[in-house]
Amino acid sequence: MKIVLAPDSFKGSMTASQAAEAMAKAIHSISYDVETILKPMADGGEGTLDALLKATNGERVSFLCHGPLGELFESHYVEVGEKTAVIECAAISGLPIVPREKRNPDFTTTYGLGEAILYALDRGAQELIIGLGGSSTNDGGLGMLQALGMKASNANGERTGIFGKDLFEVDSINLSSLDSRLQEVSIKVACDVDNPLTGNRGATYVYGPQKGANPEQVEAYDHALEKWGQLIERGKGRSFVNQAGAGAAGGLGFALLAIGAELHSGAKLVSEAIGLEKSIAQSDLVITGEGQSDVQTLYGKAPGYVGKLADKYSKTAILLSGSLDGELDKMNGTFSGCFSIVPGPRSLDECMEEGETYLYEACRQLVSFYKRLMEE
Repeated sequence: MKIVLAPDSFKGSMTASQAAEAMAKAIHSISYDVETILKPMADGGEGTLDALLKATNGERVSFLCHGPLGELFESHYVEVGEKTAVIECAAISGLPIVPREKRNPDFTTTYGLGEAILYALDRGAQELIIGLGGSSTNDGGLGMLQALGMKASNANGERTGIFGKDLFEVDSINLSSLDSRLQEVSIKVACDVDNPLTGNRGATYVYGPQKGANPEQVEAYDHALEKWGQLIERGKGRSFVNQAGAGAAGGLGFALLAIGAELHSGAKLVSEAIGLEKSIAQSDLVITGEGQSDVQTLYGKAPGYVGKLADKYSKTAILLSGSLDGELDKMNGTFSGCFSIVPGPRSLDECMEEGETYLYEACRQLVSFYKRLMEE
């Protein structure tokens, strides 16, 4: 029997790799004639790099760059194959990197992401895969584009800064000074949201508050991004402010579109990079999981994508989750069963601390039942 283990992370409790390993340990504790195929998953956000390192022969590359608050720090990306660099926005300008008391879009920047891209190009990358989830920024990619060579000036012709607050001063830009190598590299963006750059469904109104923006800032940034979008569109000679995903990561999706990137489903990109579909096609059972599940799991999230791949090949797919909510009947078309790993009433802190133990026990019981059922 072949079992594919393709969980996402259980945020705050386990990485996707740790979850997959806990599942495998549970299965092998009750059966020695089962082959487990570990394919930890992600959808482009936090955990993408770890998932790719575990499931491929990737290499972790460390480098110095500017963090979300402008500080110099050591970050990393992953090289997969000979010429592909996978860069995770969350590892460079992610919200968890910023202390809660310092979360304010005025003082965060995407500059470090531009530095990461340049570093990868210097190492000979011909393809970039960039995961956009979990950013702390709302600068519309201003910092990233400046790191890549774009010039931005205020009304007095002076160079503007690299932070969110500097977006309000931008009066003119020069895109011709962007690094010419960007025209020769393939850039794929792992994005699991479809928000436009501005408006009620745009970057700021939907995601700004969780990054520390107050109501006044939300309105101001939406107007600033509207002007920013017009400047970029004039410079590129085409319109893409309203393109699905332009509002991802505080408008970073829009800036990446401006340098020729293509937006893709994050789960699909990760799946292709780790060869998930082939493994599922050759399996008998597929187990996935995540920290919290509801019907939104089916729309862009990694476990939902895993379940749909399993359904494509008529494989049994089981979802193990830290908690389940909403109309589970809607999920039964994708999963053969959805189960919470928590054994009974527990505090949130205890669930986080004991998540690996709970997952181990739940997976052990599940596979024991499935194995007995197949033997009858």
